[in-house]
Order: sequence, then structure tokens, then C-alpha cells
Amino acid sequence: MTYTIEGRTGPWELVIGLEVHAQVISQSKLFSGAATAFGAEPNSQVSFIDAGFPGMLPVINQECVAQAVRTGLGLNAKVNLWSRFDRKNYFYADLPQGYQISQFAHPIIGEGAVEITLADGTVKSIGITRLHLEQDAGKSLHDQHPSKSFIDLNRSGVALMEIVSEPDMRSPEEAGAYLSKLRQILRYLGTCDGNMDEGSMRADVNVSVRKAGEGYRTRCEVKNVNSIRFVMQAVEAEARRQIEVWEDGGEVVQETRLFDTSRGTTRSMRSKEDAHDYRYFPEPDLPPLVLESDWVEALKAALPELPDARRARYVAMGLSPYDAHVLTLEKETAVFFEAVAKGRDAKTVANWLTGDFFAHLNKRGVGIEESPVPAADLGALIDLIADKTINGKIAKDVLEIMFEEGKTPAAIVEARGLKQVTDTGAIDAAVDKVLAANAGQVEQYKAGKVTLFGFFVGQTMKALQGKGNPALVNEVLKAKLGG
Repeated sequence: MTYTIEGRTGPWELVIGLEVHAQVISQSKLFSGAATAFGAEPNSQVSFIDAGFPGMLPVINQECVAQAVRTGLGLNAKVNLWSRFDRKNYFYADLPQGYQISQFAHPIIGEGAVEITLADGTVKSIGITRLHLEQDAGKSLHDQHPSKSFIDLNRSGVALMEIVSEPDMRSPEEAGAYLSKLRQILRYLGTCDGNMDEGSMRADVNVSVRKAGEGYRTRCEVKNVNSIRFVMQAVEAEARRQIEVWEDGGEVVQETRLFDTSRGTTRSMRSKEDAHDYRYFPEPDLPPLVLESDWVEALKAALPELPDARRARYVAMGLSPYDAHVLTLEKETAVFFEAVAKGRDAKTVANWLTGDFFAHLNKRGVGIEESPVPAADLGALIDLIADKTINGKIAKDVLEIMFEEGKTPAAIVEARGLKQVTDTGAIDAAVDKVLAANAGQVEQYKAGKVTLFGFFVGQTMKALQGKGNPALVNEVLKAKLGG
């Protein structure tokens, strides 16, 4: 069912495309040897090239090119063996060269596609128009001085991949799902860390609205949105603004806007430039970028397993589609799961991970990569259940102690005397004691109130301090109760 927003004149459809700027994971910048570490002292990672000194010539960083190619391959996109850098001219306060080296007419990556899955299970393919490499600008700081703006050039010249989608999205949910999936793929590939709060991934959101059956109307671009939630909110806010303009008899003007996260509205930033306004021309200081097909094939052969393929493999291992989805959302989670699941029942491991283990991580506010309980210890805990050393209920208690004390499950079980009672004599004695103490309930059970069986199990387990083997307890009770 098509998502629409109801206006005074009826329903309106949304048309959404995203331009995602993803910072390339590399040790140095796109055209200089300056470092790219996040959080360094302002202006401490700036070369003469980044600072725009006269006569300083750019030199392409091969690893940045390789990262762009890996990303293109991960997006099922065409890798262009011949591409070119262009000079994009307009005044950048925080890019000392006064222009940006980018790719315009001939990008390194051509058309591709990303498959998204929506909350209702619908699968949709979102087209990729292109991916091109460009250098980032520095950062203007307007809150450090009452009357001056400061400039930090550490980010100036850092390699960016601009990933441009087709206008294939039709709802805030689709935009959010696309950005999530794109971020997931980049993180699996190791080409961008996807840390939107650090600015290493940000989105320009193109939005227009139309009536059913119409062609495209004028779009506006909401610039530099830095979270998936804000992208979804910006889509909704800008669409509602445009609907109001059209319904009031006005015309939406093509422009660049900003999303005000505190007010949940967009505001005008500047009129939207067209390509001719930037006076693009081939970058004179760089030759065309020519790739060897064997080199591209070698990069393709070395690609890691991507989320869709991994999810399908997990389902084949016996996991539910939902569990497979949850376990592949973050690469670190998938790696942890596989380490625990090696040689063990995958479904059992998935249940422990997505249940109690995630609950403990959430309670402590840490990710799986910071877990105080390593994969080997969770595996050892599951082994203790499998070999009947402890039962499932005790295992939950042991896991909590593991998180609190950082000890191995075997050490905790041994130190606290938590081994499961499998001695039938001890279980017999506990059952006899429970039945003798609850003669009235025994009569009711024998008279037909079979729901009391759970009560007897609970009382027996309590008598055994939770350490009884549940299967043996059930077996003994059935024998003594006569059925």
C-alpha cells in the first residue's frame, strides 16, 4: 500500500532520494599524506596540500580508490575502469583551495541497487545512480568566540564517497531502511565506520511531493542530516511543508534547506545550485583514473560475506528469519554468534544471545564488542547445560554472575555448589517430602485436577534449591502420582 500524507485537497505521494556522504576508512587523506584520526587537536592533521599552499599538487591515495571499488562491488554496482576527477568551483570558507576536487561526469562507480526489508516484510530494491570520490571540507566553528568563526582543517581533504540513490523511496520508513541497510553494508565491508554522530556518515535528503499519477514536481534538498531518525523526521517535515505550499496556491522553489532537530521543521539555507553554477572542468593536476580489471577482480574475490548472504546462511542453519536478521544487523554481533555457535546447536546459541545475553548488555549500556563475557565463556555455559552439569534456570543465574564478576561459568558453578542434582535417590526423597506435605493437592490431582502437576514440579525444584534435573523430577513425580 502506497504511503501518503493527507492534505486539504486529498492524499499526496512522497518522492525521496538520498545523497549519502560516507567518510572512507583510510590512514591518510584522499590527495595528501595527512592523518585522518577522529578527535585530534584542531589543525594538527593538515598538510600543505590541505592548507591550499600554492604549487602543492594532489597525489591520489590508492587505498581510498580500493575502498570505493569495494563499496561499489558491495552495492552490486558497475565499476568504471576509466573515471576522472573534476574541479568544482565555489567559495568554501573551510576548504583553502577555493574549490573541491570531486567527480562529476565520469564517476568511479555507476548504477547499482540496495535491497531493503520493511517492517511488514515487504522487500524493495532501491536504485543506486552512482558513487563518486571527493575530498571533504574542513569544519567551521561558530560557537568558540562571540564575533569570530574558527576553522578546523583536520577534515579538509579527507576522502568521501558520495553515494547517490535513485528517487525510489516513497515513505520516511523506506528512507530510514535504505540508510540503515547502506550503513550496514559499508560497515561489513570496512569501507566506512558509519558513525553518524561523529560526522563520518551524513545524508542530504531530496524530497518532493505529487498527486497520484503525476510526474515529478520540484524537489528540495535537506542538507547534512546526521542520524537515521532525523532523516525520517526531515522527510516528513519537508513533505508536509511542501504540501502546504502547493495547497495554498504557491510554488515550491528548488533550494537547499536545513533540518532543525529541536523544532522538527526545515528552514531555507540557500537557493539550490545547478551543475553549471559550479563551473566543473577536468582537474588539471590529476590524470584520469584507470583501473586494471585484474585488480578489481582481486578486490572482489577478497570481499567479506555481506549481510544478506550471511542472513540466508543463518536461516539454512535452522534460525528463524527474525533471529537471522537480528544477529546480522551488526557485523560484531554476527562474528560473536559464529564464535559461540561453532560446534554447538545454532538455535540454542541464538536464543541465549538474543534473550538473556542482549538483556544484560542493554542493562549495562554496552555493545557486544565491549561485552565483559567473551564468546568462549558463553559457549562454555551452554556446554554445561548440554552435559547436564546445570539446568537452564541455574544457567540464567550463572550468566548474571558472569557479567558481574567476570569469572568463567565452571568456576562459578564449582564455587557456589550449583551442579545439577541427577541423583535419583535425592530426587526421590525430595518428591516424597513434597507429596507428604501437600496431601490435599495430591488428592485433587488424583481426582482429575492434572493442572496441579506444575505445582508439584515447582515445589520439588524449590526443595532441591533449583538444582534438580527437570526431566528426572518430571519422571519421578509421574511415577509416584500414578500417571
